[in-house]
Amino acid sequence: VVLLLPSLALNEDREATNDRLQCERDEDEKQCLSPQPTPKIRLGLEWFTNPDHLPLVVALRRGIFADFGLDVELVEPSDHWEAEEEILAGRLDVAVTEPLHLAQDAARGKPVLGFSRFLHTDGGVLYDRNKGIERPSDMCGKTISYPGSPGKGGPAIVQTMVEADGKLDCDIDSYGKHNGGFFHTDALLKGDADVATLIFWNFEIIEARSKGMDGADFFSLKEWGVPDFCQLVLMTTPERFSEMKEELRRLVLAMRKATGIIHRQPDIAREYYREHVGPTPDEGQKEIMEATITATLPAFPNDNTMSSDYYDHLMSWLVQTGQVEADSTSTNVSSYWTNEVAW
Repeated sequence: VVLLLPSLALNEDREATNDRLQCERDEDEKQCLSPQPTPKIRLGLEWFTNPDHLPLVVALRRGIFADFGLDVELVEPSDHWEAEEEILAGRLDVAVTEPLHLAQDAARGKPVLGFSRFLHTDGGVLYDRNKGIERPSDMCGKTISYPGSPGKGGPAIVQTMVEADGKLDCDIDSYGKHNGGFFHTDALLKGDADVATLIFWNFEIIEARSKGMDGADFFSLKEWGVPDFCQLVLMTTPERFSEMKEELRRLVLAMRKATGIIHRQPDIAREYYREHVGPTPDEGQKEIMEATITATLPAFPNDNTMSSDYYDHLMSWLVQTGQVEADSTSTNVSSYWTNEVAW
């Protein structure tokens, strides 16, 4: 309950009366329209709330979205969802995704449009140095745990690394395939797989070592021939982008301001995150989360744009590894990525 002091109430009455009198004097009644409601943006996350989403959390908790005239609701998926379908159905306006999935969806003709990058970390393939793997070529013929198994994604990443390491005689059909979902560390610890992908180092490496995998390490995409898609971007549909362009520009600017706070005042950003997710009663999980936040703090770029060359290269790799149809290379980048509000 908010109580107005009498003097404040009187001042508000006077302001309202003055506004009414001004409207009565105005010849053009359009100048007297009531204030427009704050635009609402329903933003779907790609996973449960985690430190990768810090710019969103800080912008929400600090009131930056409100300062930019936006009402942003962060929506966690109850299960895997097809973001563009949620947007088309009116349940979301914007969603978080990875460049890899954005390009794959575009190649399959889905109505997707990415418009701002907000996280760029390092990652790739998780392995255990104590299990006989020392370099990428040692992964030939190993069992891979990856979401979407037995699809082509996991072997495509590992095979590209193996060949980049100089082993050109590895049969891509030699790999074992395990679908451990996103539980990459557990797949290795249980012996269900030898390696796992795609992992972000700021999550899985910390988790694996905390669970006793002393030899936990990873081969980085960017160092072994795979396009670097360890990034998170915002996407919507082309139609929704056209309808909400002004609001989406403000969304980008609000997140950029939050990113500045993360870089300059990391302790405050950390506190906002704790407030947002609530207490973690388990001390072990609390230590993992604090270490994850520390590892993630430097991963938010000031530049939200992405180049067409990047997406051309990514699409070419998807075609070369058989993950999308051969004619996908003719897909114009401008049909699924724009820097119009990301500058």
